[in-house]
Amino acid sequence: MGLTARIRTRDGWAVSHAVVTVTDLTGAQVLRAEADAEGVVRDTTALTPGPYVVIVTAVGYAPAASTAIVTASGRAELGNVTLARQGGTELPPPGPWTIDPAHSSVGAVAQHLGISSVHGRFTDFAGRIEIAPDEVEKSRVEAVIRAASIDTGNGMRDDHLRSPDFLDAEKYPEITYRSSGLTAAGSDRWTVHGELTLRGVVRPVDLDLAYLGTGADPWGGTRAAFRATTELRREEFAMNYNQVIQAGIAAIGTTLRVELDIQAVQGESLPQA
Repeated sequence: MGLTARIRTRDGWAVSHAVVTVTDLTGAQVLRAEADAEGVVRDTTALTPGPYVVIVTAVGYAPAASTAIVTASGRAELGNVTLARQGGTELPPPGPWTIDPAHSSVGAVAQHLGISSVHGRFTDFAGRIEIAPDEVEKSRVEAVIRAASIDTGNGMRDDHLRSPDFLDAEKYPEITYRSSGLTAAGSDRWTVHGELTLRGVVRPVDLDLAYLGTGADPWGGTRAAFRATTELRREEFAMNYNQVIQAGIAAIGTTLRVELDIQAVQGESLPQA
């Protein structure tokens, strides 16, 4: 009996210091519980069946309020409750922002043997974001990735990925992305339109972008966080190598899922260590 909930950030991390307050419809508090280290709330206090207001708070996050119905069992199961960073629905201040590679990741996932996935990442990249002051749709992003920095955790596989069968990193050392505009997909979600240059081939590529919020860092700066995803077809970038292991199943999938977790620092450059 009682209340159960899992408190998470937008990108799935536990909020371990969250507090859940339950009030009845008159505003009287009937329950208060704190999340554990995994962001989980479990309280065994039996509640009288009926409607309640649930408010979830945590320092640094915007409060979340919802209505919960307690069943005849005296239980209220809230499931996942997502908290946004304070100010997370507000756009970052306009001007230049510099991507911080030490706190960002550029990853790709490919299907392997039709039954599992191989995860890789690029370890050498840089980029810049320009937030437009009046029309955010005119904001821009540019990024450069060193193709030879691919890392899947297996040296032989990485050497093959750098070869002409795939990235051809010696002939085409840089992978670049330049945006051409944004389209709003919600209060904190955008579609980024742009062009990706890979192996010397230029193709239009859209990114599904989620803005995770802005906050101060320990070095006196301001940071903004974003998560973006897209899918690429290898053959569109002349990466046609494959090995068929049986009818209809290839050793390596033809689709790549790209996952970007980005922290950007306000200003023209990164803070000095």
